[in-house]
Formats: sequence, structure tokens, C-alpha cells
Amino acid sequence: MGNIFGNLLKSLIGKKEMRILMVGLDAAGKTTILYKLKLGEIVTTIPTIGKGMAGPCNLCWGCCLPTYPGFNVETVEYKNISFTVWDVGGQDKIRPLWRHYFQNTQGLIFVVDSNDRERVNEAREELMRMLAEDELRDAVLLVFANKQDLPNAMNAAEITDKLGLHSLRHRNWYIQATCATSGDGLYEGLDWLANQLKNKK
Repeated sequence: MGNIFGNLLKSLIGKKEMRILMVGLDAAGKTTILYKLKLGEIVTTIPTIGKGMAGPCNLCWGCCLPTYPGFNVETVEYKNISFTVWDVGGQDKIRPLWRHYFQNTQGLIFVVDSNDRERVNEAREELMRMLAEDELRDAVLLVFANKQDLPNAMNAAEITDKLGLHSLRHRNWYIQATCATSGDGLYEGLDWLANQLKNKK
């Protein structure tokens, strides 16, 4: 009964919620993006390391606070939408644990270091492995082609090709060129996610 009332209240107020999982290889800029969106400023980050990491419980998202290392979680308010963003560490030893965060995910943000040409194929493999998971079958995909401020960075079209995004024929996806330190492109990406959420309602 409480849930029914809560949902009715939310519909009257108009605020919507979207659960977002943000992943990518280590050093792609995920944590910088998260706190740029949350605080509007650059924060000094350290690798998000998952020693002893566990995933959120199966019952909900809100009760599971980051009391252990391995991820950051923040709520970002934007255009009357409350985005709960989970930023999970990208080191290779942590990646098998990503699956613990898949349940109830409505949107997936995959962050790519556009300047890291040596590991773009590795990024593609990890992305395709995730998208094959049944729990993510309905999640929309936003790719942040990050670090566009660097002179050797691949542009969004190159990243699209390298990741094989055009092969994703049964999934809504979008790629946005970004620079986490300046904030360029980040809110354009959130705009796309917001529109996807509205279209699903």
C-alpha cells in the first residue's frame, strides 16, 4: 500500500527515477565524470578498487550504501529526473563482479578513454560481454567517448566503429564525445538518457 501511495505521489510531483550503471576500463574517467555531474567540479580520484567488493542486494538499490570499496554511488538530479549512478571499478580483476550490479539497471553508461588506442579492442570485448547478459537486455546504452581534450583522441565516429556499435540492432544506443574535466558533453548524454526514460513511460 505504501508503494502504491509513493508511486502515486511521484506521478503527481512529476519526478522520475532512473538507475544507471557506469562502467568502463580502468582510468577511463568514470569517477571524474560522476563527481563532475554531482558536484560540478573536478575531484582528485584514486582507482576504484574492489577488494572485498559485494553487489547491491536483490531487494532494492537505495538501501545499499557504499560501505565497502569498489564502487561509488551518487544521486544526480537533472531535469526533474533523479539518476542513481553506480560507478564500478574497471580493473581487470574487478570486472567479473560487474554482473552483481546488472539487476534493475535501466541505463548503461560505458566510458571509453578515447586516447587509449591500445586498449579499445579490450573495451569492445568487455562491452559486448556485458550486453549479452540477460539482465541488461532492456537497458539503453550511452557511450561516453571521453578525454576528447587530448590531441590523439579518437573521435566519436572512430569509437563507434572500434566498439562495433552499429551491430547493436536491437538496442537503443547513443555515443557522446565528452571531456570529464571540463564537463563538455556530459549533460548532452544525460539529455539522451532522460528522453529514453520518458519514451518508455
